[in-house]
Amino acid sequence: MGQSANSYLTLLVLLLSLGCAQRSDTDRKRCGYCDLQLSCDCSYGGFIHVPLVPERALTLDLSFNNITEVWADDLSGHMSLRALSLHGNRLAVIHPSAFDSLWSLEKLDLSDNRLTDINHKWFTKLGALQQLNLLDNPYSCLGSPPVFQSLVRLRRLDFGGPALVELKRGDLSGVTELEELTIHANNLERWERASWTDHRGIDEFFVQNLLVLDVFKFVSLLQHRFLLHYPRKVSVIHSQVFVIPCLTARLLVNMQYLDLSNNLLTDLTVTEMLCNGDGTLKDLRVLNISGNSLKSVSTISRLVAKLSKLTHLDISRNGYSSMPQDCSWPRTLRHLNISGAKLTTITSCLPTTLEVLDLSNNGLKSFFLFLPALRELHLSGNKFLSLPQGWQFPNLQILTIQSNTLNMFGNSDLQSYRRLQSLQAGQNKFVCSCDFVDFLQSDFKGAGDVHITDRTESYICDSPLYLQGEPVGQVSLSIIECHQVLFVSVSCGVALCVALLLCILLWRLHAFWYLKMTWAWIKAKRSSKRRRKRDRTGAEALLSFDAFVSYSERDASWVENFLVPELEEPRENAEDSSNPRSPRSLTLCLHKRDFLPGYWIMDNIMSAMERSRRTIFILSQNFVESDWCRYELDFSHFWLFDGNAGGEAAILILLEPLSKDDIPKRFCKLRKLMSSTTYLEWPQEEERSGEFWKNLREALRVEDD
Repeated sequence: MGQSANSYLTLLVLLLSLGCAQRSDTDRKRCGYCDLQLSCDCSYGGFIHVPLVPERALTLDLSFNNITEVWADDLSGHMSLRALSLHGNRLAVIHPSAFDSLWSLEKLDLSDNRLTDINHKWFTKLGALQQLNLLDNPYSCLGSPPVFQSLVRLRRLDFGGPALVELKRGDLSGVTELEELTIHANNLERWERASWTDHRGIDEFFVQNLLVLDVFKFVSLLQHRFLLHYPRKVSVIHSQVFVIPCLTARLLVNMQYLDLSNNLLTDLTVTEMLCNGDGTLKDLRVLNISGNSLKSVSTISRLVAKLSKLTHLDISRNGYSSMPQDCSWPRTLRHLNISGAKLTTITSCLPTTLEVLDLSNNGLKSFFLFLPALRELHLSGNKFLSLPQGWQFPNLQILTIQSNTLNMFGNSDLQSYRRLQSLQAGQNKFVCSCDFVDFLQSDFKGAGDVHITDRTESYICDSPLYLQGEPVGQVSLSIIECHQVLFVSVSCGVALCVALLLCILLWRLHAFWYLKMTWAWIKAKRSSKRRRKRDRTGAEALLSFDAFVSYSERDASWVENFLVPELEEPRENAEDSSNPRSPRSLTLCLHKRDFLPGYWIMDNIMSAMERSRRTIFILSQNFVESDWCRYELDFSHFWLFDGNAGGEAAILILLEPLSKDDIPKRFCKLRKLMSSTTYLEWPQEEERSGEFWKNLREALRVEDD
């Protein structure tokens, strides 16, 4: 009975196991993110089980989900699958036969999960697998028998993590074609001692972030000399290495590439490593000791001088602050990197054999050194105000000078670079002048011989202020800004022509005459106001005249012989003197006798008009041509329409036939007056003279009070 019960329980457990292993597809969701190339990206999908995807899928990315288990039938039928990623899940259980159907799988990523054991059965059918990543899982050892025994085509293997404490002999058994191995094993507690084996296939040795917990127990690698004879490339990066003994360095007989960047090397320990410059590491071609604590350029140049095959030297990110005048370098040196130091000047210490020179991120302001073989020059992150002179680099093809203090550059600056093809000069403080903007925009369009290869967005205007922050490629400057000399010249020429035409027009319209007379009239009016003010305060008033006579000096004989005697000295028999309405003698104002001496002529003319009841103009051709008559006529022109004189204050006498067209056009109001006012004509016949004088007296007659 007991035996039957045990058999029953065993059968029950087996049936339950089979029932669990063959879970129904109804519990699984479908992933619909598959493209035409049969690549399914199901990452970040929130899946808790392996989703359903087409069986013909070539790649399946299930990273960053919440999958905890992979069942036996989850991936069945996917015989064409080439790559599978389960990175970043909560995977703790994988059925032993879960990957059996993946015959074509070449890449498997199980990293960053919760696998506590590595089962060799997972990989027994993965004969095509070339890349396997088991990093960052909580397993403490790789397990037994050797888990990678069947992976005969494996080329890249990554394993280990914080929980890995043991590595045993045979863990990598069966892995014969491995090209790259990454092991995270910072917490190893057990590691079997290496024994003599054939390591001639070791070509590269790479160590990164190595932490030596007890520096004082650190020993040399002399006991592992059989490991040091064969590698051609050794990299020990960011691992607090402070010295490699000379005896150890002598074992690296095949060394061609040595990278000791980001460590604790000093000038003293580098001297020990390179055996005081005796030529050890004679096959070395590339040496990288950047990011250490070196301070002397002359020391490192002396130490590498006998490395007859050295072509690349990287001594960047060290503490160099100066450079000696002379240095010794191997003749084979072609690439030199001294970026990220504190250099402010360069000297002839730099070798003339260089083809690539990197001096980025220093404090350089100028570059004066002839380097005939140089093809690439990197000067970004310095303080250059302008491009170096191109004649120093007859073979230069690539120049980078970003993040300096360049203001501008143009074709004239680049013409001295005979072979320059690529320029990177962004992130500078550019002055967006017309020439610079035009040059740069043309080059952006591929019109220049030198191609600007960095991003156009890195070329930003720093000035003028209104363009600050604008991309140079989007700046649009006006013709006024870009051709100021031409614009000013044309503007001045146009302005001169306009001014000339305006002057001609004003001259033709007598505007200058009007301005001149207006100014004279204003001055005379001011004098008149002062004079009237004096009169009101009690000063002796000036005598008034019946008429002011304006005439030409050439017509003075007519005025003196006819006008004055007729008006100021009337003949007694001309009319009855006893008649109260008989003509009385008139007083005339003549400039020759009545203008006050010592006064400004304009004041006299103004005063005469103000003190006279009428103004008589003796019009003739002589009058029109007389300057003084013009003044008197000008002032009468203002006076007549100033509001102080009556509407009939002017009396026109024509000594000779004269039409209004003979009056200058600038006397427009006087011409209008001749058109609207009756004027007297001096008769040519003597018998009509009486009528003329009678009419003149009538015009001048003023009733007595």
